[in-house]
Amino acid sequence: MAHLSPLLKQATPVVAARGEGALIFDEQDRRYLDFTAGIGVTSTGHAHPDVVAAAQEQVAKIVHAQYTTVMHRPLLDLVDRMSDVLPAGLDSMFFVNSGSEAVEAALRLARQATGRPNVVAFHGGFHGRTVAAASLTTSGTKFRSGFAPLMPGVAVAPFPSPTHYGWSQEEATAFALRELDYLLQTVTSPQDTAAFLIEPVLGEGGYVPASQEFLAGLRERADRHGILLVLDEVQTGWGRTGKFWGHDHFGVSPDVLITAKGIASGFPLSAIAASEELMGRAWPGSQGGTYGANAVACAAALATLDVIRREDLVGNAAARGAQLRSRLEAAAQRHTAITDVRGLGLMLGAEFRTPDGEPDGATAARAQQAAVDHGLLLLTCGAWSQVVRFIPALVVTQEQVDEAADAWEAALADVL
Repeated sequence: MAHLSPLLKQATPVVAARGEGALIFDEQDRRYLDFTAGIGVTSTGHAHPDVVAAAQEQVAKIVHAQYTTVMHRPLLDLVDRMSDVLPAGLDSMFFVNSGSEAVEAALRLARQATGRPNVVAFHGGFHGRTVAAASLTTSGTKFRSGFAPLMPGVAVAPFPSPTHYGWSQEEATAFALRELDYLLQTVTSPQDTAAFLIEPVLGEGGYVPASQEFLAGLRERADRHGILLVLDEVQTGWGRTGKFWGHDHFGVSPDVLITAKGIASGFPLSAIAASEELMGRAWPGSQGGTYGANAVACAAALATLDVIRREDLVGNAAARGAQLRSRLEAAAQRHTAITDVRGLGLMLGAEFRTPDGEPDGATAARAQQAAVDHGLLLLTCGAWSQVVRFIPALVVTQEQVDEAADAWEAALADVL
């Protein structure tokens, strides 16, 4: 008999049979609060009726119309609708399937458009598992070890993470900008640097938000040296942080935007956006792919945009995120093992450390597993897997947030 690879380790023992909003039901019809959302993918929840209807209708028309061969209406409509949410000036899009593919497309665009070989990524960032994307990833060695050599031309600069360094946000930001300047002076000159690539909030790296001063510093240096600022909004986009894009919290716009995950409520779709002038500097034939901009995925993305607007899911993410953060902080006050609660909107993490201040992945894992017993599905992240993360669908209700917080407190009581 065939089997799944033994390297695929499940975060929970649940075999999902169906989903509804922020809920999952297993094959015995046990109900769970799903605060994983498929790692931030099911933005409008499981089986939102509008998304289901749009996908069903499109399946009956045409499933796959390869978009460098023929165009299809869902893609054309989606490109038009994206004008409503993209940052000003980013009016040209290229669609693929996954976050990793979009990251690699952004990398290729940056190198070809600038004629420069190097990219600066930031410590703790996660950008994917394919070779180039993994070469840009430093959130954990498991994503990049064992298949060296990785892609050359990547320099890594510090991310302003206060809890990692044990400093204030201001001190961490000043340090990170100073080290970036040192990197540009000693490792990759500005004339050799095509792009800065960064997540507005570290995802797999531990749910650490950047600071306004840091992103403004990147923008200033990018403008001064002709370097492109590429923002990886794969996890932070489409309302997750309580604003449509994560960078909206910081008042800084990118030259290239990468989006995926919540874009189509669970259907595989990703994209990069840039100005038409910048996109036009890529080499002919450098963009393409068999399944990119799949017709059903595009139809689901259109429905997702409709639901986000009509149900004010960005506003709900902000409100429910504030509610959840308050409950998580209250729980942390009662348990010294939790040393930080951080994040934006419905992208929140609780960090565990030992009494001597070391990252405590073992306790985080026990708490995450105990939560399953109380009907709450969670994931971990961070370099030591020391952060338990909360990423429910944007449709999560006030009552469900309170129920999840109660389950979390019960789980903590079990293990601490």
